[in-house]
Amino acid sequence: MKEAQRSAEIALPAAEVFAFLSNLENLPRWQSGVVRAEQTSSGPIGVGSTAVIERRMFGQQIVADLVVTVYEPPRRIVLNTETSGVSVQASVAIEPLETARCRVTFGMAIETAGFFMRAVEPMVAQAAEEDIEASLARLREVLAEAPTG
Repeated sequence: MKEAQRSAEIALPAAEVFAFLSNLENLPRWQSGVVRAEQTSSGPIGVGSTAVIERRMFGQQIVADLVVTVYEPPRRIVLNTETSGVSVQASVAIEPLETARCRVTFGMAIETAGFFMRAVEPMVAQAAEEDIEASLARLREVLAEAPTG
């Protein structure tokens, strides 16, 4: 298993940032490589909620199902997905700071199955690290430009 995480400060209160990040349909607005996201479960978001995402990775379109496995407003959300022999656990933790700011820590844990997939795990982990950096930069830009609703 490979893990990567990075943090960024956001100039908004933790509750506002959590509200934006926990709306799964906002994923394409901030997460690098995600081109479409749609919640597939009914009702409000929570543990067990599901979504389907479409992302571009290594020049390919990948469609995958997501499941919310941790939901702790306004502090933490964890999403799990598995596709093509790659399991990804994406986590976002939000720590309130002084003066209506917060620190967002975005992490991914990646595990591959099968001999071939294990051979490419370092490449997938490197892509995840780059994705995290780009996603946090986009998050700062998007939240600076528009309301979080």
